[in-house]
Amino acid sequence: MTLRRIAFTAGCLLVPLLLVACSDQRASVDIDGSAHALSLIRITTWPWDKTAKYSVVAARMPDCQRRHPIGDAPLDAKFEIYSPGNNAWIIKQGERMFVVETRSCEGFAPLATAPEGGLGALLGNFAMRGDTLVFMPAPAPAPAPAAPPPVSAPAAKPAT
Repeated sequence: MTLRRIAFTAGCLLVPLLLVACSDQRASVDIDGSAHALSLIRITTWPWDKTAKYSVVAARMPDCQRRHPIGDAPLDAKFEIYSPGNNAWIIKQGERMFVVETRSCEGFAPLATAPEGGLGALLGNFAMRGDTLVFMPAPAPAPAPAAPPPVSAPAAKPAT
């Protein structure tokens, strides 16, 4: 009886530790208000895991919302978000790239190479800050230098 009681007590103490190891974190970037957004979800299962399962949610409410699996990546993975335009978004994690769209929220595909027109403007990135998944906006681009003042043409000489 005593051995069972010890095993039961030990089990009761260990279960909460294992449950604490599970983690489901989410962070979002608002595109055009909170109804139009991209969210990254990061799920870890065990404390000894070296990777997490990631997915992205494309949303343009009330018209559409869809979750797309990205797959496994390191726990400290950084996901850069680019905007090539037309409600399409490129997600870059290391060498991997994906495109997702928010017109119908159904389009999602891996990219083998960068698009011909480039990745677009960097919106920012999803990354871990301490123990929390956050979105960090890209720094605002520097303002364009002011144009030099126009050069005046020399005055024409009067005819004599």
